[in-house]
Amino acid sequence: MKIADMNWMQAEERAKADDRCILPIGSVEQHAYLSLATDMILAERVSVDAAAPLGIPVFPVLPYGLASSFARYPGTLTLSLATYIGVIRDLLDSMARSGFKRILIVNGHGGNVPATTVISEWLNDHPECSVKFHDWWRAPKTMAKVLEIDPAASHASWMENFPWTRTDDPRQPTTSKPKVDFAKLARIGAGAKRELLGDGNYHGLYQRPDSDMLAIWDVAVSETRELLEGEWF
Repeated sequence: MKIADMNWMQAEERAKADDRCILPIGSVEQHAYLSLATDMILAERVSVDAAAPLGIPVFPVLPYGLASSFARYPGTLTLSLATYIGVIRDLLDSMARSGFKRILIVNGHGGNVPATTVISEWLNDHPECSVKFHDWWRAPKTMAKVLEIDPAASHASWMENFPWTRTDDPRQPTTSKPKVDFAKLARIGAGAKRELLGDGNYHGLYQRPDSDMLAIWDVAVSETRELLEGEWF
């Protein structure tokens, strides 16, 4: 159930009956030959699919995150850390004020992890609330499925190449990319990162059969739904 399909009265009624909701968060950043919006597309879709049979409202995805590492790739948009902290806190305040006290944040971008510190501090001031932070793509069951299919999986590689994250660019490589030097990547700025990464894939194939991707998606949706149905306090 998307909040976008509800009016304010329906949202109020829903929160009174069931105070669970989902906020997907993502990023707009380079993903090699995949959509710049890959992280936000996947975070929102896994949220909607997981929540659908439960009737839990899903807020529109927060598209922008912390993507300074890719700032030299055109199309990448990033917030500063100070801005991001304020945005996360303001959204939590707004959801709680709307009556949603059990909040699942479904994250689609590794750079957004600082949000967990904001959540921890916010919960100290809101003991009546419970917030779960879910990195959907590297949750235990989902990542186990990824590694079962192909351990050479990384940012902008096949593991993010779903039918709904592809572009119409015909230059999709059929080869496997060697693993990047992660230690070097961590100690250089955005310009040097672009030189090191080239197209942006960290390593591995660029695409695998859709049957593999849908198998991963089924696990990801189920694992996300388990968090909605599990213990909150």
